Amino acid sequence: MEYYHAREFAGLSYEEVLALVPEALKKEGFGVLTEIDVARVMKEKLDKDLRPYKILGACNPNFAYQALSLENKIGTMLPCNVVVQELENGNTEVAVVDPMGSMQAVENEGLAEVAAEVQERLKRVLDHI
Repeated sequence: MEYYHAREFAGLSYEEVLALVPEALKKEGFGVLTEIDVARVMKEKLDKDLRPYKILGACNPNFAYQALSLENKIGTMLPCNVVVQELENGNTEVAVVDPMGSMQAVENEGLAEVAAEVQERLKRVLDHI
């Protein structure tokens, strides 16, 4: 099973795609809690160059609450990460975590329903961009 779903965008710059992601997440009830500029961190910490690459920590409070109510350690897998990166071919890719893949390690049947709904919403986020 894949641990992510992704979509590649041609004809839009990295910055343009990055600007579209929060609104696409909002349409599915998610907000962005964190933003990590991985390229900047690699340059600052290691003096290494990396293509534009950001990790957005997305959260849907309703589903996060449901998951936390079912499994008190599930916070180790929250928020849902969304990666926006510039590819070598000049296109931009958006990848979202597949919660069904990550939840397989958790032996809690109740989480499967929550993960399935989150999975569908995150897949739709890719369609909204």
